Amino acid sequence: MSPQKSAKSLITKLKKLFKDNSEAIETLEELSVMAKNLSDKDESKQSFDNVEDMPIPSDVSSVEGYALFSDGACRGNPGPGAYGVLAQLANGQKLFEASGVELRTTNNQMELMGAIVALEKLKSCWDEGNLPPKEVYLYSDSKYVVDGIQKWVPGWKKRGWKKADNKTPENVDLWQRLDEISASYIGLNFRWVKGHAGHPQNEFCDQLANRSLDESGF
Repeated sequence: MSPQKSAKSLITKLKKLFKDNSEAIETLEELSVMAKNLSDKDESKQSFDNVEDMPIPSDVSSVEGYALFSDGACRGNPGPGAYGVLAQLANGQKLFEASGVELRTTNNQMELMGAIVALEKLKSCWDEGNLPPKEVYLYSDSKYVVDGIQKWVPGWKKRGWKKADNKTPENVDLWQRLDEISASYIGLNFRWVKGHAGHPQNEFCDQLANRSLDESGF
């Protein structure tokens, strides 16, 4: 059994042992998050620095198409977090990359920020005089982002940005920002990819985010 799986198993046993001690359970939850983050970092040790060697997904069929990739990372949830984004032309050439750090945030917020920043930066390219792209694919390993923008947001908007129970969605300000920038695109498609599974652009974005956290001292 790997050290990560051994730690997870031990934490699960301790949770059962201390199930009536809320302070102990809270501490164990924090340890569980730390163990997951260490596992994620180990799985992404392979370097993916040469962007031009990363094949564009077959979804992008137009020579004028764009592929965007985004990822978020958080050390503690909430805790310090970061996002990483990458944009490629249809021929594989890198258009831009970007990352950013926030002192106290959540993983879901950083996943949302990654998608927002990728779309806003691409839009700034055509605001400078280029034509709006007709084919854009944004790839994220967050089902929260992909399912949210495709399945949840339309219903929230019809109810005045309320969920079915009439409560305000979590991170509604970020959802509204993502919805607004998405609406400025003609042919925008969101795609989910499995994280930490060797997807080169997703791993690249993960490395961007974690490198930003490392350089910020977290």
